[in-house]
Amino acid sequence: MPSDAQKDSLRSRVSAARSRVTDGEWSAVSRAMTRSALNFADARPTATVALYASRAAEPETGELITELARRGWRVLLPVIRRAVDWAEFGGWDEMAVGWGGIPQPTGPRLGAPALASASLIFVPCTAIGRDFSRLGTGGGWYDRALLHRTADAAVIALVREADVFDTVPTEPHDVAVDGYITEAGATFKDS
Repeated sequence: MPSDAQKDSLRSRVSAARSRVTDGEWSAVSRAMTRSALNFADARPTATVALYASRAAEPETGELITELARRGWRVLLPVIRRAVDWAEFGGWDEMAVGWGGIPQPTGPRLGAPALASASLIFVPCTAIGRDFSRLGTGGGWYDRALLHRTADAAVIALVREADVFDTVPTEPHDVAVDGYITEAGATFKDS
């Protein structure tokens, strides 16, 4: 089966499973992941973090965004459109609904190169492989965005434990991650 078809098949299976997750279950998953993500961030020098504002059927990142900003991190959030772009999180009152209903900052656009300022990058995914392969949502936005990171930036996926597989289908342009955080804990390449 060609990789695109394998990706689409896995995305469909994960999407169907996620549609059965209750609000209470999502909340518990998100709280546990937020604790682990904050512990990971707290062990690093406070600097710039790139993150994403979650949408339905994804682990909730609102509390993580708020807490990182409160702890002194400069938080970059995507401005989703065809071209990769970022803007700084200035508070929830400075957010607007963007593409796909995803909240995004209304402040100045920083462009794709802004990601080079981030020492920590939390990325969404549909599924993750224990081999650190990442299956995104299908648009390739993060694969294009991650080309602008520095080599020492930690790229960490946030994903439900149920969406972790031995490996996920990839293509040459797909960017692997350095680790992933689920409600069960954190897994990193060097651990």
